[in-house]
Amino acid sequence: MITQVRPRELAQWLQSVRPHGEPVVLDVREPYELQMASVTPDGFTMVSIPMGVIPPRLSELDPQRPIACLCHHGGRSMQVAHFLESRGFAHVANIAGGINAWSAELDPSIARY
Repeated sequence: MITQVRPRELAQWLQSVRPHGEPVVLDVREPYELQMASVTPDGFTMVSIPMGVIPPRLSELDPQRPIACLCHHGGRSMQVAHFLESRGFAHVANIAGGINAWSAELDPSIARY
């Protein structure tokens, strides 16, 4: 079962999984979406790989590192989280509400679209 983490709970989740490696926030949105709204890494490594190219680029991700998936509202990131889990990634979470919730809960300077 994929852990659902609201943006306001992310720091706590990151801390809880840090013993397994430096956490990654995997942004699966398209490049044009990243131009509209992006997160500044704070306590994690940010990696951007659009959802549609995750399978051929899977080798760019370390299955031992904790990964929290991010998209616009949480739907695409949930699909990617399930995909990663099915490929043996041990510590995977979905950032529920996506970048939209991140803007509402943590950083109102991030554009909502």
